Amino acid sequence: MTKLADQRDETLGGYIVHGVPFPVETDPDALAILKRLAPIQIEYPYQITYLHSYGQDSPWFAGAANRHLLATQDEGSGYTYGTPRGHDMYSGRETRWIDITDRPAKVHAFTVCHFGSEEFLPETPYVLALIEFEGVNTLFLTRLMGIDPQAAALDWIGMPVRPRFLRNSKLKPTDVYFVPEAA
Repeated sequence: MTKLADQRDETLGGYIVHGVPFPVETDPDALAILKRLAPIQIEYPYQITYLHSYGQDSPWFAGAANRHLLATQDEGSGYTYGTPRGHDMYSGRETRWIDITDRPAKVHAFTVCHFGSEEFLPETPYVLALIEFEGVNTLFLTRLMGIDPQAAALDWIGMPVRPRFLRNSKLKPTDVYFVPEAA
């Protein structure tokens, strides 16, 4: 019969605990002092490396990093998604990537954001817009820049716009934004 280990191997690493208070008296009432003990706190450095994958959306980010706006299209029906999808929502077929960078585009709808997430809070107010592309069946949500958010007007709807890209890609959806065509 194999004898099982009755003690864990110990190594020095992480943190080492010294002098945690505990009563030394044998009197059972001595343990009552533990209720008044301040919580034990441990401080040690912590680091994590996070590996994130864009998965099937990776081509979109590669395109944006190289100043191309990509969409996906179902080859059977021609249905085109401004915000890419890996598969057509009607047929379930795998979609193909297409470049829509130079297609005519216009503002379909917009809102002025006076509050935003932590990343955008310093930039408030800003304009968030749904962009309509010629020959694309769905809309693309993005920032609209080069206009004054304090002067929002209904005549912005239908305004021709074009994509712009950050010079140094951060591989984020915000790497692309839109400006008025005249800008």
